[in-house]
Amino acid sequence: MAVLHLMVGLPCSGKTTYARGLAATANALLLTPDAWYLKLFDDDAGHPDHDRKHSQIEAIMLDVARQALMLGCNVILDFGFWAVQEREALRQMALSLGAQCRLHYMDVPIDELYRRLDERNRLQPEGTFYIPTTEMNAYIRVFQPPTPEELARFL
Repeated sequence: MAVLHLMVGLPCSGKTTYARGLAATANALLLTPDAWYLKLFDDDAGHPDHDRKHSQIEAIMLDVARQALMLGCNVILDFGFWAVQEREALRQMALSLGAQCRLHYMDVPIDELYRRLDERNRLQPEGTFYIPTTEMNAYIRVFQPPTPEELARFL
């Protein structure tokens, strides 16, 4: 049975690093929007169309994920999935396709996220966007961490 893996967490929480290892061990297709975005548009953070283009890439990746799950392939969506409603919708989609859905929550303390953000912004490793601290502050305010009850639905 195919498995849809959802990577959940804020920027700098280690989602992509973990997802790369998981892709190898789970024999899964890894879909990371930032990688596609940077290849298509470079780092245009702050551009008025940035969020729209990012959403379009995610929509294409969801279509690819559906097709792969229907073919019996394991898929990892490395999107962050900050909202409970979004995570539940994808769990239901996976179930409707006869697949399982697993949630991988990168629970990193806030002070460590900021430390990693500072390092990431200073070094700007390939495949990453520069994220101002003010944006991280906003992300933290809107992020909905999974509850123990929600995590139990994904086991």
